[in-house]
Amino acid sequence: MRILALDPGSVRVGVAISDELRMMARPLEFIPAEPFPALVDRVKELIRDQQVELIVVGMPRNMDGTYGEAAAKAREFVAALKDVILVPIRTWDERLTTVSAAKALRSGGTKAAQQRGKIDAAAAAILLQGYLDSLAP
Repeated sequence: MRILALDPGSVRVGVAISDELRMMARPLEFIPAEPFPALVDRVKELIRDQQVELIVVGMPRNMDGTYGEAAAKAREFVAALKDVILVPIRTWDERLTTVSAAKALRSGGTKAAQQRGKIDAAAAAILLQGYLDSLAP
């Protein structure tokens, strides 16, 4: 079974998936954040098609570890998902994932204009890889 990562933003939600052994994360896609019912429908499709048994959602934290306004929005997102999705949902610290994703894409030769959707999925993959690494013995 796989783990799905969601990196919610106000415009797009980055999506990444683990391999079946839960060792590697890879960017999958991005989903428009609105309308929310369409987002939920796509997440449900991914759960079914990818045999997902856990969802990890990025929880933004300030650099000092505290939670701010973005974390409150992430909590609302998680609460809304829990109302309509039966798969367990956990949150995971997503500090600097977008910055890391942007740097990785730039170093790979992706131009800024082409990064828009890719950066969200790449950030979700970085988030998920951090979670997967925490599971290793």
